Parts: sequence; C-alpha cells; structure tokens
Amino acid sequence: MMELSFAYAPPLIISAAVSNKVFDSLEDGAKTSEQVAEKTGASARALRILMNALVGLDLLKKDRQGKYSLTPESAAFLVSSKLGTHAGFFGTIAPQIIARWLRLSDIVREGRPAVAVNQELEGTEFFSQLVERIIPMSYPPAQKLGDHLKLAKAKDEMRVLDLAAGSGIWGIALAQKSPRVWVTAVDWAGMIPTTKRITQKFGVGDRLNYIEGDILEANFGSGYDIATLGHILHSEGEDRSRQLLAKTFRALKSGGTIAIAEWLVNDDRTKPLPSLIFAVQMLVNTEKGDTFSFNEIKNWLEDAGFKKVRKLEAPGPSPLILATKP
Repeated sequence: MMELSFAYAPPLIISAAVSNKVFDSLEDGAKTSEQVAEKTGASARALRILMNALVGLDLLKKDRQGKYSLTPESAAFLVSSKLGTHAGFFGTIAPQIIARWLRLSDIVREGRPAVAVNQELEGTEFFSQLVERIIPMSYPPAQKLGDHLKLAKAKDEMRVLDLAAGSGIWGIALAQKSPRVWVTAVDWAGMIPTTKRITQKFGVGDRLNYIEGDILEANFGSGYDIATLGHILHSEGEDRSRQLLAKTFRALKSGGTIAIAEWLVNDDRTKPLPSLIFAVQMLVNTEKGDTFSFNEIKNWLEDAGFKKVRKLEAPGPSPLILATKP
C-alpha cells in the first residue's frame, strides 16, 4: 500500500528532470549534481535529491565519486535529441494529464470529464502537442504493419486512409516502405498543419493529401487498399466507433485491410493493468471513451461487414487488430 501511495511520484520526478535538462546535460558524460547545476541553472541541492531518486528508479547510475550518468533506458528515451525520445511527453504532456486526474473523485461522482479532449474545440491544442510526443509508441507497430502487408514489394499503387491522423505517423511509416504508397490523412482542420509539418519532416509530404473535418462527417472517398486507426477507438466510445468502422468499410476496396491499434483489455476487464488504467484516462478526458477487448472490436468489425478478423503481434501496448473487406 505504501508503494501505491507514492505511485504519483515517478512521472513527476521524470517530468522535473526533463524540464530541468538533467538527462540532456549527462549525454556527453558523467557529472556531479553541482556540475549539472552549473550547466542547467537549477539548484544543486534539489538536483542531488532528484537525481538520487532517479538512481532508485534505474534511470540514472551513480558512482563512488558522486557522479551521475545515463542508463541505457534514459539514454534512449529521455534525452530530448534522440529520435525515439519520450522526453516531450514527460516534460509537457504528463503534467497536464496529471492535473486533470486530480479531479477524478469529482469526475466519478458527476460522470463528466475534466476536459473533453476528443472534441475539436477543446482537443485541437492538446493533440497538437501530444501527437508528436507519442510518435515513439506508434512508429514501430506502423513499420511492422508495412512489413506484414509486404508494401516494399507492391507493384501497383497502394492507397492508404489514415484516420484521425494526428502526427501522420501511421501513413508516414507505410509511405516509407514504398514509393507506390499514397496516403490520405483525415483530421480536424486545426490538426492538419501539424500533420503536414511532421510528414514533411519525415520526407514523405509529397505523397500525402489531407481531408479536414470530423471523421464521421468528412467525405473519405473510396477505393483504398489500407485504412489505419491508430489509437482512435478508445476516445470515441462504442457508438461512434461502430459508425466509424462501417464508414471505413465503405471506403475500402474489396480485399482491403483495416488496421486498428488499441489498448486492449481481456473479456472480463480484469487485465492487463495498463489498459485498465488507460480506461480511467478516458474517463478523465472524454465523454464516452473506454478501452475494449479484442472480441468486442471483432464483433463491431464483423457487424460492419469485415471478415478474417485477426491479431498481428507488434511493438506497443497491445497487438494490432486486422480485418479484411471481402
């Protein structure tokens, strides 16, 4: 119970370290807390206490001379310049999310979120910050999807529909597999500038086009080979998810594939713990959001007309869910 009572501490400790450039300052070698203080401008006493806690969290190492250095994990994921960094999430997004969780007792009593980030007016600013921060969560499974679909061997043009595209990373990863892949990214009007910027950064901006609007209202067109829903259904809730799957079914060509990334729970909603906690995250931040089981989503897909619903093991919180339009 004592461990649970301090469970709030690790993300806040990491956030403080990121914000004060602790990990960045150690990238070029081990330093004492005083040396880190000189480099960052933060308090030497406060840094010593914070960095000792990071040692306890196995995110820093400390030698007998009192010098701190990065661990493989912090070097890979908490240095801001690294491609796969989570530093931005801990530095800017985590504190926002935690502040909303502090209202959880009221949210449970009233049944309303702190902020409904799945709505365009409230959500555009939040997601404009979030989507680039969570690229490391989505890029590896998106690459695995591209390999599974053998896009590198495609002889004909392949059209991809990237729904609620955000950073565009699902479409980006697929486009990187072959010059024959063309992507249509759909998202709120306020999000599209972020999507364009990131697709240009990854060098595939010339093979994307963009549709602005709510995913249930925008006109997708038709004839797509692949549709991706990268961590979308959990914020939409069951009713909107069912509508979206039916609409996606109509947009795909016969033989087309839908790929869904989610935080899956088991049928009894008793595990895994991260997905159960993520359901509470949806309670805090959305009107109807939740986490769902593979079999729930499988039933929705089959009701929409999809066949061959299956799992694809891929890096990330859960396997991808794939299905085919007959």
